Amino acid sequence: MPTYDYRRADGTVFEIFQPITADRLTHCPETGQPVQRLISGGTGFILKGSGFYQTDYAAEPAAKESPKSEKKEPQTTTNGTPDTKEVSVAEKNKD
Repeated sequence: MPTYDYRRADGTVFEIFQPITADRLTHCPETGQPVQRLISGGTGFILKGSGFYQTDYAAEPAAKESPKSEKKEPQTTTNGTPDTKEVSVAEKNKD
């Protein structure tokens, strides 16, 4: 149930819980003075209570590491320029 703020004719402010469907007050229930409902900024979205944990949200799947055979190793070609072809560990260990 929302809380509404009202200002009395003498300038004092009070809060009252009212259903959304209820009509706004025209007079203070305590003093009988005329009142005006105030517009408030609200409190925003608040989560209270237990049950809101980081584990409640799906985590992104962990990136699979590429096998060691797909490492790129800089090599030189016969003319001396760098060559970046992929060399597997098995091919590397052949020599």
